[in-house]
Amino acid sequence: MASTHTATVAWQRGTDDFLDKRYHRGHQWQFDGGATVAASSSPHVVPLPYSDPAAVDPEEAYVAALASCHMLWFLDVASRAGWRVDDYTDDAVGTMGHDDQGRLVVTHVQLRPVTRFDAAHAPTQAQLEDLHHRAHAACFLANSVRTQIDCAPVLAITATESQA
Repeated sequence: MASTHTATVAWQRGTDDFLDKRYHRGHQWQFDGGATVAASSSPHVVPLPYSDPAAVDPEEAYVAALASCHMLWFLDVASRAGWRVDDYTDDAVGTMGHDDQGRLVVTHVQLRPVTRFDAAHAPTQAQLEDLHHRAHAACFLANSVRTQIDCAPVLAITATESQA
C-alpha cells in the first residue's frame, strides 16, 4: 500500500540582509491536512535572535515523530491484544553527537513511555515490554531512519525593478 504525505516548508527573508549571515531562521511547516506549525532552527545550533526558541526545530520534530509513530502503533497493538489503555505519555529524548564521519547527527532517541491501565486490567511488565517491542517493530518511522532522500531543486528568479 503506497501512499504519499506532503509537507510544505516556507521561509521568507523579509528585510534581513541575508548575505551578512544575520537572518532569522523562523519558518512554517504546512501539512496536507491543513495544520501549520511555527518552525525554526534550534537555538543550540543557531543562536538567538536568529532562532525562535518557541518554535519547533527539526531535531525536536524528528524525536516527536518517532515517539508519535511508536505510540500510535503501541495503542493499536494494545487494543488488538485486549488491553484498555487509559493514557500514554512519552518524554522522549534525542541526543546529538558525531557519526563515524564526524558529522553532527541524532545518534540516539530514547523513548520513555508511561502507560496507564485500569488496575483490574493491566498487563504484567513482561507483557508491556512485548507490546512495546511489537510496536517498535511495526513503526513506519523506526523502520525508515535510513530513508533515501533525493533533492530536485527548481530555480525561481525574483523580478527586480530594473527588469520590470
